[in-house]
Amino acid sequence: MTPAYTRVIQFFAAIAVCLLAALIGSAFTAPAIPTWYAALVKPALNPPAWVFGPVWTVLYILMGIALYIVWSKGWGRKDVKVGMAIFSVQLVLNILWSYLFFGLQSPLLALAGILVLWIAILMTIGAFYRVSTPAAALLVPYILWVSFAAYLNYGIYILNP
Repeated sequence: MTPAYTRVIQFFAAIAVCLLAALIGSAFTAPAIPTWYAALVKPALNPPAWVFGPVWTVLYILMGIALYIVWSKGWGRKDVKVGMAIFSVQLVLNILWSYLFFGLQSPLLALAGILVLWIAILMTIGAFYRVSTPAAALLVPYILWVSFAAYLNYGIYILNP
């Protein structure tokens, strides 16, 4: 049995990894918000810019909790290793989307990136489900939000030739 302090460290480490991804992504995002992004024509249903930060923060925390749940099942299990590997890939793809959209200011490349990200999230949910149903369920808001983000990304691409 894992000591309680180890579980606490794992819990905060899992959330910290996800929040670190958020921080890296925000390095590309933040400078573009008041300039490039503000000048774009947005699709219908585009929320105000201030909504994105709180929503993404909650999603990254949920992702971290899901990661912790899977990790806590034991690193020796193959399904845990597979789930964590797929999770890692989707997290990198999440950062990549911020770079493509805000860093490169390329809605087209970002659209391709978000579609690959969406598939990776779906694969992560499937892999997590094999380890822990609650961990998989914690990722459902994430895939729903990324689906909405894909709609916004596509709209921005179409409206800003």
